[in-house]
Amino acid sequence: MNYNLIIADDHKMFIDGLMSILKDAPEFSVTTTFKNGAQVVKYLDINGLDDLNLLITDLTMPEMDGIELNKIVKEKYPSLKTLVVSMHIDGQMIDKLIRNNVDGYVPKNAEKDELLDAIRTIVKGEKYFSAEIKRAYTDAMFENKKQEEVNLTEREKEVLKLIAEENTTQEIADTLFLSKHTIESYRKNLISKLQVKNLAGLTKHAIKMGLLDS
Repeated sequence: MNYNLIIADDHKMFIDGLMSILKDAPEFSVTTTFKNGAQVVKYLDINGLDDLNLLITDLTMPEMDGIELNKIVKEKYPSLKTLVVSMHIDGQMIDKLIRNNVDGYVPKNAEKDELLDAIRTIVKGEKYFSAEIKRAYTDAMFENKKQEEVNLTEREKEVLKLIAEENTTQEIADTLFLSKHTIESYRKNLISKLQVKNLAGLTKHAIKMGLLDS
């Protein structure tokens, strides 16, 4: 059986490299290539799926990145398989892609055989994630779980919010009618509880917990 592929990547060198790898796999033919996700969406909106089987996409591209592209493709054209090939190995990105039904993810430095293996696995209807990708995803999910398990008291949340809003220790003490010494203790406890190194780390946590939205 013959499978038709489309490729989206803003680096011509990568596309050329992929084309030469696919020459050794006669069952695959590349219908067309694109520089970004917006071009892919436009092409599909005009031509429909026709007989396309797989989209291979990079993550970081101008106009529309691979995460957004995968989301749109899976919403509009769920039968089109998607494989991300990227230098970026970020657990949170992988999580987003998995939530949006991506079919596979391999790093750009993958061996030629692994890339072909991934493509063959996906067009047959199975998922394919490199060992490196699975590891990054598992680590990120473990880290998220660990963070979720940290329970802060209401008072700790108040202090954290005021720290993140760049109030001084004295200002926080005045606002909460507590001593400066007590606020210092709260700050130290928060740094140790949230396993961060400094105030920037505390601020990041406050944002993640949505404390600055309220």
